[in-house]
Amino acid sequence: MKIKLDLDKCQGHGRCYSLSPDLFDSDDLGNAVLLVTGELSDDQVAQATLAANNCPEYAIEVIA
Repeated sequence: MKIKLDLDKCQGHGRCYSLSPDLFDSDDLGNAVLLVTGELSDDQVAQATLAANNCPEYAIEVIA
């Protein structure tokens, strides 16, 4: 599983990096920055799913 982050949809609400700081950070404008690329561990999948489920702009997907 991997994380797909659509920066065009991100509005900088900050839920992803608040809920999953090991996977996401913020840039100078408050938009999400993906910290992990490649395959995710089971724990990272759970954290990515939490972030995706809480993103109001649906900018995060967990994909196979």
